[in-house]
Amino acid sequence: MSDHNDKLKQLKTSSMDRRLSIAKASLLAGTRWAASNATTMFSSEEEKEKKRKKAMKEQADYLVSEIGKLKGSIVKIGQMMALYGEHFLPEEITQALNTLNNQTVALAWPAIKQQLHSQLGSKLDDLTIDHEPLGTASLAQVHRATRKSDGLEMVLKIQYPGVAEAIDSDMSLFKNMLKLTRMVPQTREFDQWFDEVREMMHREVNYKIEAATTRRFATRLKEDPRYIVPQIIDGYCTDQVLCMTFERGVPINSPVMLSLPQERRNKLGEASLEIAVREIFEWGEMQTDPNFGNYLVRLGNGNDILDKIVLLDFGAIRQFDEHLLGVARKLIHAGFNHSSEEMVQAMTGYEFFDSIPQSIKPDMAKVFLLATEAFSSPSNNPDLPTGVMDEHFAYDWKASQLHSRVMQQASKSMASRYFSVPPKEFMFISRKFIGAYTFMTVIEAKTNVRAMVKKFI
Repeated sequence: MSDHNDKLKQLKTSSMDRRLSIAKASLLAGTRWAASNATTMFSSEEEKEKKRKKAMKEQADYLVSEIGKLKGSIVKIGQMMALYGEHFLPEEITQALNTLNNQTVALAWPAIKQQLHSQLGSKLDDLTIDHEPLGTASLAQVHRATRKSDGLEMVLKIQYPGVAEAIDSDMSLFKNMLKLTRMVPQTREFDQWFDEVREMMHREVNYKIEAATTRRFATRLKEDPRYIVPQIIDGYCTDQVLCMTFERGVPINSPVMLSLPQERRNKLGEASLEIAVREIFEWGEMQTDPNFGNYLVRLGNGNDILDKIVLLDFGAIRQFDEHLLGVARKLIHAGFNHSSEEMVQAMTGYEFFDSIPQSIKPDMAKVFLLATEAFSSPSNNPDLPTGVMDEHFAYDWKASQLHSRVMQQASKSMASRYFSVPPKEFMFISRKFIGAYTFMTVIEAKTNVRAMVKKFI
C-alpha cells in the first residue's frame, strides 16, 4: 500500500482539464509517431518493422503514463481495452495499457471521507472505518469498516466522485486520442468494441445492478458449501457506496495454496471451473472479469470444514441470449465427445460462424477441440499428450501448458484471420474459461472436469 505522501488529495475531474491533458499528450505522441515513420523511409523492410515496433512502444508507454496521471474512468477504459482489445489493438499498445493495473494510487482519506459523508450522512457515525484502503482501483477503492452497535465487519466500496458522470466524455477523449496518434486503425469492429466498453463502464458504476447481481449469485450458491458470496448490507448502500460483509481469505496466488494437499487443490480447481459451466448451462449470465483480485480462498481444516472460494466482485456481469448459449453448449458437448464433426456442426446458425467458409471450419474446429481437451478422455482423444490425464480422468493443468498450446494452434491455423476480431460475446466466454484454467494451473490442480461437465450435458 502506498504511504500517505503517495496518495492523491483529489481527482482531476474537470472535463476541460482532462481534455487538455489528453489532447496535448495525443498530439505529441502523434507527431513523434509520424516523425519516426519518416525516418524509416529508406530503410529495409526488416529494419522498418523493428523501428516501427520500437517507436510504437515508446509512444504507447508515454500515452499510458499520461492517462495514469488522470485516474478515474479513463484509466478503467484503458484497462478494459487492454483486457479485451488484444484482437484489434497492436501488441505494443495492449502491453502498455496493461501497466495501468499497477498505477492505482489511492485517494487520500480526507477526500474519501468527504465522499462518504455526502453519501451516508449521519449513518457514518454508526461505523468505525479504516483510513487505509484494503484495495484501490480506477473507479473506486475499498475500505474495511466495523458497525459499532454489533461489531459486524463490513467493507465499503466507495466510488470516486465524478467518475460516473465523466464516462461518456472520457470515452470520447480516449477514442480521439487513438485517432490523433494514428497508431490504431479505425474500423467497424473497433467501433463496435468501443461501444461495448462504454456499456460495460456504465454497468460497472451502477451499484444497484451490482448489489442485485450479488444477491442473485448468493441465492444460487447458498446451499453449496464450496462458495462464499458476501452479503449486501442495504442500510449503507447508495448510488456511489456499496456495502457488504467482510469475508476473509487468502489470494489464489498465495504460496500457502501450493502447500495444501493435492486433493484439496483439486477440489478447489474443480469448483472454480464449475462456476463457468453453470453460468452457461444454468444461469445464462457470467462474471466476465476473472482476474485473481476478484477471488479469495477461505481455508478449511482438511477434515470437516471445506476450503471455500470467496467470490468478491459482481460488477462485470454479462447476460447472454438463449441462442448464443445454445451454440456455446454445443461447442462444449462436441469437446466432451472430442468430435470434429460435432464441432463443425455446432458452428452453424450463428452470424459469426455462418460468415466463415465451410472449408475453413474443420481448421477452426481443431482450435476449439484443443481448448476443450480437458473435457475429453484418452479413449476418444488420441491427441492427448502423454501424462496429461491419468486413468481416473484427472487432468494435470500445469503439465498440460494448455493455454500456450491453444494460442500456438490458433496462430498457425488457416482460420486465424477469422479470429482477428471474434464476437464480443465469445470473447467474454473465452476469457472466463481462460481465467478458470489459469486458476487451476496456478494452484497446480489435477481435476476430473469431464465428470463435472457430464452432469450438465
